Amino acid sequence: MVVRMRHTRAHTANRRSHHALVAQTFAKCECGAMRVSHRACPSCGRYRGRVAVDLAARVQSKMAKKAKKDTAQK
Repeated sequence: MVVRMRHTRAHTANRRSHHALVAQTFAKCECGAMRVSHRACPSCGRYRGRVAVDLAARVQSKMAKKAKKDTAQK
């Protein structure tokens, strides 16, 4: 039977040195809201000066889906 090598505290700590969590960095959007870096703004849907997510269309489709569900329940 092979004798297992011992894991010293220093070796374990060196391995775990990469396990630290990094906080997300925020940037200010053109609309003035804070957003996560490299992501579209959740309030206006813009990224790097252009519209990446059409929030108005998303809201309209959500309302239409809700209206259709309400009429189906009646």
